[in-house]
Amino acid sequence: MRMTTPRLLVLRALLADPAQERYGLELAGAAGLEPGTIYPILVAFETAGWLSSREEDVDVHAAGRPRRRYYRLTAAGETAARTALDSAAARRRTANPRPAW
Repeated sequence: MRMTTPRLLVLRALLADPAQERYGLELAGAAGLEPGTIYPILVAFETAGWLSSREEDVDVHAAGRPRRRYYRLTAAGETAARTALDSAAARRRTANPRPAW
């Protein structure tokens, strides 16, 4: 999977607490992304098996809002996320080496 900056930001947000379920708008805020950007990323990660999701069981009229879909990293997703972030950091170090002095 191609790792773009927005995808890396989402992975970083998810890894802040890998076991926690988080809904899309919450993840968008944590990643610093617009809501319209995050949902295609979440779908791609879920399709790849990196995320599992569930729709909350709530009375939308009583709650006064739509149901939320909650996402959580799978075990494979947590490993893949750490690998992707490590690879991106290594690429940055290679592209911008520090002076030897």
